[in-house]
Amino acid sequence: MNRKYLLISGTLALLAWTACKQPVKTNAALPPTPVNIDTAEKMNAVYYDQFPGIVVPLNNVELRSQVTGFITGITFKEGDIVQQGKVLYEIDRRKYEAAYQQAQAALQNAQAGLVRSQKDADRYNQLLKQDAVARQLVDNAEATLATSQSQVASAKAGVASAKTDLDFSVIRAPFTGRIGISQVRLGSQVTAGTTLLNTISSEDPIAVDFVVDENSIPRFSGMIGKTVADSTFQLLFVGKTPYTHNGKIIVVDRGVDNQSGTIKVRVQFPNPKKELISGMSCTLKVLNKESGNNVVVPYKSIVEQMGEFFVFISQDTIAKQQRVKVGPRVNDKIVILDGVNEGDKIITEGLGRLRDGGKIMVGMPKKQGTGAVPAK
Repeated sequence: MNRKYLLISGTLALLAWTACKQPVKTNAALPPTPVNIDTAEKMNAVYYDQFPGIVVPLNNVELRSQVTGFITGITFKEGDIVQQGKVLYEIDRRKYEAAYQQAQAALQNAQAGLVRSQKDADRYNQLLKQDAVARQLVDNAEATLATSQSQVASAKAGVASAKTDLDFSVIRAPFTGRIGISQVRLGSQVTAGTTLLNTISSEDPIAVDFVVDENSIPRFSGMIGKTVADSTFQLLFVGKTPYTHNGKIIVVDRGVDNQSGTIKVRVQFPNPKKELISGMSCTLKVLNKESGNNVVVPYKSIVEQMGEFFVFISQDTIAKQQRVKVGPRVNDKIVILDGVNEGDKIITEGLGRLRDGGKIMVGMPKKQGTGAVPAK
């Protein structure tokens, strides 16, 4: 029994020793990955930064009455363009006309009293020169004259106040613009300074407001001096339809919002066809200051890994992975701000099987999937 086990053990040991003496076979070298390549080139890449914007009128006024009364006239069509100075509303004028006439009568009475006081003062001063009247009478006459003068001044102020109220009973357009839907109707009672009658807004030119971070203040402040609208500022409607006119920056707001760290910027656009309407949402395109002659590569050559972007550069038969800083996409190209030089051979297909330092051969048997980054 023991001899049998001993024989088996010896046999197994011999087999193990024989196996150890055999050379270990290594894995065969991986075949080169078939790829296609393209050349990094420089081109005049013009691209824009995009900001959400809101259309706002340059002039926008809420119309409120400065006198109390009942609406007796509405002399415009809602939604029309009204010219500066046009009569829009009339408030019952009878009370204000009567007050104006009363103030004029009070002025005439005060002026008559002034004439009488002036004559008395002149007469007493003449008699005083002849020592024919007491000095007290002269002093009284001059005091009465001063009182009459102040009464005239007060009466004139009363006339001006009554005239102002009378004028305010007719509400006119403060500037040329489009008037909205009336908030009151004929016979409605309005209260001075409280009741909203309507709103009027200018339309041509018009503006677009958008916000930028505080780091961009020097960039936009430096554009204020440009007085001519050019391609720096372009506009897209909600459906990405381009607006036909270019804009110019007119103001950067006075201060930064300390909660959001942003500041408001206003760009002016011509609006001859009234296509831009107050409150409309849009996208404002601002020419990027780095636009110009930049290195570009095919968009499909970009690979994203954990928020970083790479390309594979062909170095003879070896693929080298290179980190890059990307700019915006321009059609089927993408701008490379750093990491690739003009003339570099960029691998555009076969990216799925590539690794840094891997062997490659040019020529794809069939089209492979590629990585990409979202367009900016």
